[in-house]
Amino acid sequence: MKNIEALRNKRDDIINCEVKDSSGLNDFQKTPNDMPIMIPKVGIERFRIPLNFEHADGTIMSHDSHASMFVLIESHKTGANMSRFCKILQEQSATDPVNHNFFKTILRRYRTELRDYEDEPLIPESYLNLSFSYPVKQPSLKSGNWGWQYYDCEWEGIEGKDDKPLMQLTLKYEYSSTCPCSLSMAKQYEEEYRAGKTTEGSGIASAHSQRSIATVTTTYSPDSDFHIEKLIELLRIALPTETQSLVKRIDEQAFAILNGDNPMFVEHASRRISHVLNEVEDILDWEAKIEHVESLHSHNAVAYIRKEKK
Repeated sequence: MKNIEALRNKRDDIINCEVKDSSGLNDFQKTPNDMPIMIPKVGIERFRIPLNFEHADGTIMSHDSHASMFVLIESHKTGANMSRFCKILQEQSATDPVNHNFFKTILRRYRTELRDYEDEPLIPESYLNLSFSYPVKQPSLKSGNWGWQYYDCEWEGIEGKDDKPLMQLTLKYEYSSTCPCSLSMAKQYEEEYRAGKTTEGSGIASAHSQRSIATVTTTYSPDSDFHIEKLIELLRIALPTETQSLVKRIDEQAFAILNGDNPMFVEHASRRISHVLNEVEDILDWEAKIEHVESLHSHNAVAYIRKEKK
């Protein structure tokens, strides 16, 4: 009997909600919270939406995106209005391209418009993360052609109580890495073959090289001039053997020469990135994972590195 009575009470609580929305429907999200525990991030992930991005040259291009949107929920609050995240993003993207100002506007709207009541203080923290594939024109090395190079990106904005948003940009950069040890042994063998010291093989040896990936996350202020193309430019300086989009034979030969000029272990690649990124004042912090997908081994060589704290 006690169980039946408890079920009836629970049913009555659900039916007889004291808070109603503008249409008269029960609004449990605004009811008092009986378990006072703060939740750092509440919201939505994997909201799919096409967004217009402003590229560094001023062109506007549409890219399919996945949006993750969050706010901090204080201990006395029950929850967040989930549909409002999506509505705000759709409204803003209908008129504005994605750039730093877009992030700043959205973050402030989340803190303002996801409040239960207009006379409440702003929500303490808000987050917007966009995942997308970003195309940039890449010139061929020698032939005068070009192709589209795509970069998997995550772009996140965060705003807190200090009202000073921060941006985080994560980008995957693919390049070729030639093993210095393997290159040295290949050249040593070729010289010994020409000198008649060995008759093994055909006199030609190939150093092992592989497609490699640097996943780099930078933190910076949205008031700076830092942008996606700038990070790509920096990584091309650090790791000039970027994989190519469109090549003719003359480009392929140039790529082979470029790899021969830049042999690198995963340790070399990580230090090259560090040397370049540490010189950029706009970058407040950074971290990177560098992965060489070995063609010699069945395992990968990996390094993690981040900005050293002074």
